[in-house]
Amino acid sequence: MAENREISYNEAIAEVEQILASLGDGTADIDSLSERTKRATELIAAARAKLRKAENEINALLDEQPANQ
Repeated sequence: MAENREISYNEAIAEVEQILASLGDGTADIDSLSERTKRATELIAAARAKLRKAENEINALLDEQPANQ
C-alpha cells in the first residue's frame, strides 16, 4: 500500500542516492530499472519543488523586511 504522507526533502535525496548506488554498483536488476528510474525522477521533482517553495518563502520574508538605511 502506498504511503499518503509527503516525503521530506532529505528522505527524497537519500532515496535517490540509494537508487543511484544500486544502479552504479550493479545490484539493480534489469527488470526493475524502469521502475527505479521513474521513482528517481519523481523524487527529484519533489525535491526541486520543495527547494522552490523554500526559496519563495525566504524571498517573501526578505521582501517584508524594511530596508536599512
